[in-house]
Amino acid sequence: MHADTTRDRVLSLIATAGPITAAALATELGVTPAGVRRHLTALEDEGHIVDHEPPGQQARGRGRPARSFVATGEGQRALATAYKDVAVDAVEFLRDAGGLEAFVEAKAKELEDAVSGAVDPDAPMATKVEELAAALGERGFAASVRPGPGGITVQLCQGHCPVQSIAEKTPEWCEAEARAFSRVLDVHVQRLSTLAGGAHVCTTTIPLATPTRKEG
Repeated sequence: MHADTTRDRVLSLIATAGPITAAALATELGVTPAGVRRHLTALEDEGHIVDHEPPGQQARGRGRPARSFVATGEGQRALATAYKDVAVDAVEFLRDAGGLEAFVEAKAKELEDAVSGAVDPDAPMATKVEELAAALGERGFAASVRPGPGGITVQLCQGHCPVQSIAEKTPEWCEAEARAFSRVLDVHVQRLSTLAGGAHVCTTTIPLATPTRKEG
């Protein structure tokens, strides 16, 4: 896929903001609803997106909510990756240093170093999370921030993972990434779901208060 096409923009926005409706996509992208529906049909046919229905929702009829879409694993892989050389890096590192754990920790530290400069350590936690999301977005993670239940947490959501194919085979990757986020934000965070684990988005819960960070 080419990043400058409207269809790629539709897929990228679904990955970032999904579940999202056709009307919301049209408004956000500044295109006609008919144009969006044409791209949605094509993306569904390609297996890049699916209709998302919350558990227990009955078949739609009059008055039912509009269809909402999320990206599939195939759609995630179709998005451009910021880590196109990561497989080569892995082979070289493992050959020289040996050990998967060391490689995973090194890549997590690399990500931490890349995004930490964008996060103001003295800012309120909500601001720090927004800054982290923006920095991750620049590295291909399609990150966004959503309010958590009760207003005492926020959720860092990653609609695309540049290393998903590796993370699917290496659960330690997601754990190391969460620890990196914890260090950047200086607060304990909790991973609720991951793309590698089959969810449509990686979700990390972050408290707005600042209890002592725990290394895990």
